[in-house]
Amino acid sequence: MNLSEKILITVTSLPESKQAEVLDFVEYLKLKTEKEENSHWTDFSISSAMRGMENEDSNYSVADLKETF
Repeated sequence: MNLSEKILITVTSLPESKQAEVLDFVEYLKLKTEKEENSHWTDFSISSAMRGMENEDSNYSVADLKETF
């Protein structure tokens, strides 16, 4: 018996209200996993786009960052 079958048997033995809780938790885990995967891709994309720029001279100074009215 594989893990999916064990999960199915265990969940189907629960009352329906508890099965709904299990479903909510599984959907939460799925969403969390998708966000983590997207986060890794975003980090990779940004680092790829910015590659080589860390040694470039800046066109701006600290004075440019000051807000004036």
